[in-house]
Amino acid sequence: MFADSAENVFVRMETTLNGRVVIRSGALEIRPQEFVALAGGRPMPLTRRELDLLTALAEREGRIVSRGELYSVVWGEPFRKSDRSVDVYVARLRSKLERDIPGQSFIHTHFGFGYRFSPEPSRR
Repeated sequence: MFADSAENVFVRMETTLNGRVVIRSGALEIRPQEFVALAGGRPMPLTRRELDLLTALAEREGRIVSRGELYSVVWGEPFRKSDRSVDVYVARLRSKLERDIPGQSFIHTHFGFGYRFSPEPSRR
């Protein structure tokens, strides 16, 4: 999918000729099998866990994803309600995305439900 205006950016998932998945959303490009995310063509300094979380959210674009589901997918074990790991990593990701792609907000909080990946202009 392509953007239908300067304010709407959609996620597009592609498979390259060599079978690798590429997730694109405006200036953000995620290449999970290559362990890299690019912001405007430049590599973002993400940890493996941050990249896994970003990928999990982008693959579920537009959908509210619970902390429990994200934890199970990214950490590979059952979620404990008292664990704040997802929240901490989402905050780190937001900070890095805002720094590297100003003017765009990618991860949105739905209090009591979870997080949603939807590229939108920042409200700031």
